[in-house]
Order: sequence, then C-alpha cells, then structure tokens
Amino acid sequence: MPNMSMVKHPMPEQEPAVRAANFKEVALGYTREIAVEEAERCLNCKNSPCVSGCPVNVPIPGFIAKIKEGDVIGAYNLIRSQNALPAICGRVCPQESQCESKCVRGIKGEPVAIGRLERFAADTAMSEGNVQSEKKPACGKKAAVIGSGPAGLTCAGELAKAGWDVTIYEALHTAGGVLMYGIPEFRLPKALVAREIETLKDMGVKIVTNAVVGKAFTVKELLEEGNDAVFIGSGAGLPNFQKIPGENLCGVYSANEFLTRLNLMKAYTFPEHDTPVKIGSRVAVIGGGNVAMDAARCAKRLGAEVTVVYRRSEKEMPARAEEVHHAKEEGIIFRMLTAPTEITGDDTGFVKSMKCIEMQLGEPDERGRRRPVPVAGSDFELPVETVIVAIGNSPNPLIKKTTPELPTEKWGGIQADDTGRTGMKNVYAGGDAVTGAATVILAMGAGKKAAAAILEDHPD
Repeated sequence: MPNMSMVKHPMPEQEPAVRAANFKEVALGYTREIAVEEAERCLNCKNSPCVSGCPVNVPIPGFIAKIKEGDVIGAYNLIRSQNALPAICGRVCPQESQCESKCVRGIKGEPVAIGRLERFAADTAMSEGNVQSEKKPACGKKAAVIGSGPAGLTCAGELAKAGWDVTIYEALHTAGGVLMYGIPEFRLPKALVAREIETLKDMGVKIVTNAVVGKAFTVKELLEEGNDAVFIGSGAGLPNFQKIPGENLCGVYSANEFLTRLNLMKAYTFPEHDTPVKIGSRVAVIGGGNVAMDAARCAKRLGAEVTVVYRRSEKEMPARAEEVHHAKEEGIIFRMLTAPTEITGDDTGFVKSMKCIEMQLGEPDERGRRRPVPVAGSDFELPVETVIVAIGNSPNPLIKKTTPELPTEKWGGIQADDTGRTGMKNVYAGGDAVTGAATVILAMGAGKKAAAAILEDHPD
C-alpha cells in the first residue's frame, strides 16, 4: 500500500541556534526507516514525469522502488548509472524546481522527497563501502578535461566508463571546483566531495592540480599532445561588481574570494589554518541568490550580525526557498527592496558603512521580472565593517584570450551547441563556462551531453 501522506517527511536538522555557531552539516539525513516510509509515498507512475525534470535523467521511480524493497545499494547503483555525483546532488540540487516539480504527488500535496532519498541512498552506500564503478576496457582514446567542477567531473566519468584515458587539469591546488571552494561545509562536507572524486580516480581518471590552462599550456597544445578531444568545464569564477564608489576599500570581498578562503582554505578554523578572514561585527551581503545565502550564513557563523541587501522583493529572490528559510532561522537580517549606492570608508581605508536607497518594483524587464526603481528621498546609511558582493560571476577570460580559434560570446561565455560541441574541432564545452553561473546539476547535465557527443564523434 502506498503511503498517502500529503506531506513529505521532514529532514532532521541541527537546531538553528546551535548550527549558527558551527560549520557542521545542517541537514542530518534520513534514517533507513524514514527513507522507506518516504519512498512508499511514490506512486511509481508509468510515464515517470519526475525523470523529465532531471537534467541527467536519473531513473527516479526505479531507485525509489529499490529503497522500498530495502535494496539501498541497488538504489545507489541505479542512480550512479546516470549520475556520477549522487551524494552531492542529493544535497545541493534545486529538486523543488526540477524533478520534484513534476511529481504527481505534488498536485494535491507535497511531492516525494526525491533529493533526500537520493542523498540517503548515496550516503548509505558510501558508508558501507559498497561503491563500485563499471568501465569498459581501454579503447585507446584520450581526452583532456579542463576544470574539475561538476561539469568536468561528470564528463570525465562518462568518458572513463567508456574506456577512455582521461586527465583533468585543475587550476587550484585541490580538485572539485565550485563544490570545494564555493559551497560551504555546512551544506556540502568537503570530505564527501573528496570521496566522490576518489571514486572517479578508481575508474582511472587522472587529476593534475595547479595547472592553469592558458598559462601552463593552451587548448591547442592539449590537442597537439595527442588528446582526441578536449572538454572545457572551467566554470564562471570571475566575480561581478556593481561599480559603485568604495568597492576598492579594505573589507569589500567578492563572494568568490570570501567563500574560497573559508571553504577551500579553511579560514573558519584560524589559527589552526593560516588563512584569516577579518569581517568585524557587522556584515552586509549584496545579492539574493544561493551564493549570497552561503556568504551570509558563513559570516553569521564567524560571529557577525549579517544583513542581506536585495533590490527586489523576496518573491523575486533566485535563492532556493530552503536556503532563505534556513538563513532566517539562523538570524540573518533581510533588507528587501534595497539597493547600495556607495560604500564609505574610514581614515585608514577600511569599510565603515554602506549607503543605500529603498526601491519599488516598476514595469517588467526583458526577462519578465519587474524592474526595481529607486524611491526618491529614501536614502539611508547602514553601519557595516565588511561588504560581500554576491551578484553573479562571469567566465574567466584566460582561455578566451589564449584560444582565438574558439568562438565566444560578447559577455565571455564559450559558444557551444546543446550537445557541447564548439566551433573548434574536437573541442567541447559545458557548464558555467558556456551558460554563465547556474546550478551544479545543470553543469553535470552539460558535461554528460558533451561526453556523449565526444563518444559519437570518436567511435571505437
């Protein structure tokens, strides 16, 4: 008998007052009993509408059926047949706007908790040591993958399964890309990311760190060195700024720098690790996306009073509703319909305040969102010691500058079709390097499509 409960089983979590003072994972995960009970809410629809909402086409009803039967390892293996990073996706994918948005149970109640069940299956399999990866015999083909973020890792895994000799080139000293430097420990433990990467290494994928493509070597040189294909998954790591006065003051961070210092360089453990981050007692975070929520919640854990400043209303915020909810629970202050106009400094060049103006929503812009318009005479000043700018990122221009043969967009993105093919022979691209900053699962989907195109263009 299906479980006809109208609501999904809540995720066990740390209490807000406790978690706001530590960097341990917020969500504690389902127990086996809870997972089976939630899995029984799935109706196992014949046309599987949930699968159409998954960028990597995970066989969702199939893996949930395995959980119902108590075959958690079977569920994990079924997920991994289509998704190289299930433990990661179960934590950071926006399921509410993808697979769960298509769930039939969501018509009259809450959808099945697909993401939480995916996390449960992955965590259980990895903790029990039952993680296995199948791959075909070596086929004599060789590929270079630029970037070890979700797009690069996925592409590398798909090619390795097909018997290709794959080497990933990572610019930083640790593999994982945005999974390591961008997403906080309390949302995505770094040890878990490292374990997912080890699974790829067990398949034969080689990873070269401290390798900046465009400096150490070029895309063209990778092809000349015998690679049959090159996949570019270098992400979008160039931060955008608002170009308001005062952005060069000490105490103004891009969200990229702030999160990289905390996540990859473990600044939150200072002085155990020697990368300090000085933020003072009051912090303003500019932006309304997931990165802004991550930066705000990190600053809160470092002991600051944190205010998120966003120029539209909460309804227009692009951040996941769950992340906004968690931030509010943890005591983050939200100033909606507010835009910064200037960052002011003291005599020593450090931030002392941020001038703002209230906004109101006017006519829709070209994307259909109502455009924020300043309210005359509503200026005010917010006393802060640190400002974190989280208004998006652009692709790093280095590959574009050193690969003139590679067609790119005016805004810096690499031109690639839906399959990942670019205008340069045997060069493929996907993820944020093509689309601009987006989600982990969309980057993974792009990496998977590009791998399929590579295999089609280079048959055995």
